[in-house]
Amino acid sequence: MDISSKSGVAQETFPALPLEAWEPTKETLHLYLQIIGKIRLKLMPRRNHWWNVTLYVTSRGLSTGPMPYKKTTIEIDFDFIEHQLKLCSSSGDTQCIPLQDGLSVAIFYTKVMEALATLGVHVKILAKPYDLKTETPFAQDNEHAIYKPEQANRYWRVLTTVDQVMKEFSGRFYGKTCPVHLYWHHMDLTITRFSGKRLPVREDASVVEKDGYSHEVISFGFWPGDDQVRFPAFYVYTYPSPEGIDKEVLKPDVAKWVDSNGSPMALLNYEELRQLDNPRQALLDFLESSYQAGARLAGWPIEELRVKPLNEL
Repeated sequence: MDISSKSGVAQETFPALPLEAWEPTKETLHLYLQIIGKIRLKLMPRRNHWWNVTLYVTSRGLSTGPMPYKKTTIEIDFDFIEHQLKLCSSSGDTQCIPLQDGLSVAIFYTKVMEALATLGVHVKILAKPYDLKTETPFAQDNEHAIYKPEQANRYWRVLTTVDQVMKEFSGRFYGKTCPVHLYWHHMDLTITRFSGKRLPVREDASVVEKDGYSHEVISFGFWPGDDQVRFPAFYVYTYPSPEGIDKEVLKPDVAKWVDSNGSPMALLNYEELRQLDNPRQALLDFLESSYQAGARLAGWPIEELRVKPLNEL
């Protein structure tokens, strides 16, 4: 299926996203996202399971959504159509930073902090990467400076489609469910379902893990690939992982179980999904079959948590 672009040219709903072709842009963009994500972490009131730190897919890019600051509200948006970062205040003031090739992480960080100060927002963050192969502080990172607009736009177009499918899937569940949101630390778009059962937390767990895995979950996500997985893919995992889950049948046939840190994880290669006759339905089937496998073996009340179509009420 195709959609029309701003220029009127048809574009693929599931465009190709080979990791190696855009990896330099991805690495720079990932660091941009971490800077904005850390600002959101600093400004937003705490929410369960780190929902206060995430970004959201919009009709033009990615957004922090409204963030409180003293008597005002601040919002920061990546626009991957006009290729700019837009910082808006409820006072009516706006600052814009062009996103362009050659914009190093150091310059981006400086410009963002200057724009916030112009808006009257003064915020300090831990200004270095989180869980990435680079450890260079943002203000000193002049190495990452590649930003190809078409590549960033393509990545965002993938996210818009995945966001739509995940929202449809999310609406089938009555239990506690997070919004469809992007975790900037690993650049993955996710939703998580909760059974409501609390879990014992490992004493040696990090503060991130203590809140992230305090309850039984089944988590669904898309990420563009990394050093270990060299292609974009969808994943689903149940935590804690029930015995025998990797023997359950997944849909579509190209989906498979893989080992992830000692536990089974359902995996669907994005490129293989693109080749199917109906990739949107195949993605819904993957999410549903992975959920059923985990929920059934973990003893979730599946029928109680199922949202029925209106014609079944």
